Amino acid sequence: MAKWGQGDPRWIVEERADGTNVNNWHWTERDATSWSKRKLKEVLEGLVVEGEAGRCEIGDLKHVEGEASCNSRKGKLIFFYEWNLRLSWKGTVKESGEKHKGSVEIPNLSEENEVDDTEINVSKKKGEGDALKDLMRTEGTTKVREALRDYLKALKTEFTLGMILPTKAAVGQELATERKPSGSTMQDSVTPQSLDMVGVKIPTVRIHMREVFNSPADELYSIFTKKELVQKFSKCPAVIEAERGGKLQMFEGCVSGEYTELVPSQRIVLKWRCRSWPDEHYATVALNFQDLAAQSELELECKGVPISHEESTRQCWKKQYFEEIHILLQQSKANME
Repeated sequence: MAKWGQGDPRWIVEERADGTNVNNWHWTERDATSWSKRKLKEVLEGLVVEGEAGRCEIGDLKHVEGEASCNSRKGKLIFFYEWNLRLSWKGTVKESGEKHKGSVEIPNLSEENEVDDTEINVSKKKGEGDALKDLMRTEGTTKVREALRDYLKALKTEFTLGMILPTKAAVGQELATERKPSGSTMQDSVTPQSLDMVGVKIPTVRIHMREVFNSPADELYSIFTKKELVQKFSKCPAVIEAERGGKLQMFEGCVSGEYTELVPSQRIVLKWRCRSWPDEHYATVALNFQDLAAQSELELECKGVPISHEESTRQCWKKQYFEEIHILLQQSKANME
């Protein structure tokens, strides 16, 4: 038996604070099914296909059946996925203005086949409009394949953050490259931030949500930037400094952050975090406002959410923000009447 510290280095754990999957030797697995369903909807729904025959748009992802997972073994990532997908599409003939509907079926998207070899079937409801069907079979199929590649790229990069843990040797090499040349007058230093960058990354996900409100965009923008309105819908004292670099604190300190970009009535970008997240970890939240006649659509993109807090963060925005803002707008409308 080897003496302590002299065995196979792949099994030595005392030099890592967490002792987790040292040198990435052990088999680890992460279920990507729920994440994949959201990502497939994101990349496929709303695709626009235009040509001489007319214009088509892919609608809802009507059927999603399958699963996906990512596995790590000996520092390598192995992906398994198998999907049966069905999408709806609708289109308008350029010359006549006739409208037609159909579906797109992808019976077997899996790691066993390249995207270019994946079967994609386009059908149309009975009647004329074969020109639109041909458009979907050619240009539409190309767009769908591009979207599937985007999904697979995200699966292999965005979803897998943190699965391959840095080894001690890798950390040393990265720190060495960060040091200044010997002729520099600056002292070499390693800040806590740089250690976070080369240490164990926190696995994160991106949340994407849309909500329509019964108010114009400028009014909705004000609800996120004016202290008195924030305090009305949050029902708590708040710190709101709506300027670049200004602080944000809501829900008795459960949410905090900083404004990094403000375009009146159009866009807000925040550094944003929940108190329960790992210390000093922030997500980037982008709020985009779009006028829709008497209504407005809010598009939320939240990047960098710790994967273990994904559902609670989604519920935070849905329950504590969106639903409460709806109530505030209804009350304001009732008071005006």
